[in-house]
Amino acid sequence: MGKHLVLAGGGHAHMVTIAGLKKFMDAGHRLTVVGPSPYHYYSGMGPGMLGGTYRPEEIRFSIKQQVEAKGGAFLEDQVQYVIPDQKKVVLSSGAVVGYDVISFNTGSYVSKDIVGQNDGDIYPVKPIEQLMVAKHRIQELLSGKQAIIAIIGGGPASAEIAGNIWQIGQRQGANLPIIRLFASHEFMSRFSRKVRILIKNILTARGIEIHENSSVRKVETGKIILDSGVVHDADIMFLATGVKPSSIFQQSGLPVGPDGGLLVNRYLQSKAYPEIFGGGDCIFFEDNPLDKVGVYAVRENPVLYHNLMAALDGKPLKPFETGGSYLLIFNMGGGIGVLQKNWFTLHGKIAFCLKDYIDRKFMKRFQNIHEHT
Repeated sequence: MGKHLVLAGGGHAHMVTIAGLKKFMDAGHRLTVVGPSPYHYYSGMGPGMLGGTYRPEEIRFSIKQQVEAKGGAFLEDQVQYVIPDQKKVVLSSGAVVGYDVISFNTGSYVSKDIVGQNDGDIYPVKPIEQLMVAKHRIQELLSGKQAIIAIIGGGPASAEIAGNIWQIGQRQGANLPIIRLFASHEFMSRFSRKVRILIKNILTARGIEIHENSSVRKVETGKIILDSGVVHDADIMFLATGVKPSSIFQQSGLPVGPDGGLLVNRYLQSKAYPEIFGGGDCIFFEDNPLDKVGVYAVRENPVLYHNLMAALDGKPLKPFETGGSYLLIFNMGGGIGVLQKNWFTLHGKIAFCLKDYIDRKFMKRFQNIHEHT
């Protein structure tokens, strides 16, 4: 008799499994995908959507359509917590779903710990679809005045958001925004000196202010309060203070890593519950802790696909090999990119065009997922 596979989240690490859904069905198994939206947005193209390079439909996958077209079930809901000893998950709606095997690709979130009670016009950089709401709000403000826009955080998300807000202003033309970026330490500190200088130069040449060693204590509508007590005004704020794994696992009493992510072994499998798997930002890979970058979710795809089927059928699992170094390309807005691979760096239009080509190719493959077998 077939078993029930549940996918919590339809993100990057589950793409190949969803593409191969028919094989699960042909083997007699049932598959249910639980996701907060019928669509999954590709985070790598999120800043480009904010800046207007891409339309929303160009950077999203129709998970509901793809799952249902192959005979699976899609629940527009979210897993709240797991009851692992009973092999059940409780959803936000209160529904309880049983499983034989479950895989989590629930992503990560931006903490709002520094946000006060007045949180209007404050936008975390995740979920990605919120960037469209922010874009329309920026355009609305710029149609009437020179708005002050602040980005809280000193990493690559801050850099890309700043560059693409600048692009909004260039395209709108009437009132160019004042853009201020607040980094608690050195801006882009975990990258090479060359990359830091390149990105700083691109942003400052556009008049974007970079405030380093400016740790933010609190934000509320219209106001940023630094640890130093200095107060800055802002019409709109973006929170890009780093991402944290979903809190589902800690709340469920599952073994987690230091960051709160689901602790998994080399098979992307829970240390305590062999029927629980995971991939992407929500896991902590015990053998070799991974950066929170999409390339690892993409690399985990075929291994998760194999291991989920193997777990259902009682067959041997395949270990995940993290692979070598990965290519990073930052979309700085204005058709400019900054590329890094090991010691090699490249910046300018060629770097952006390469990113655009890679991203569009990835999207084309999985947007047509329902045509795959």
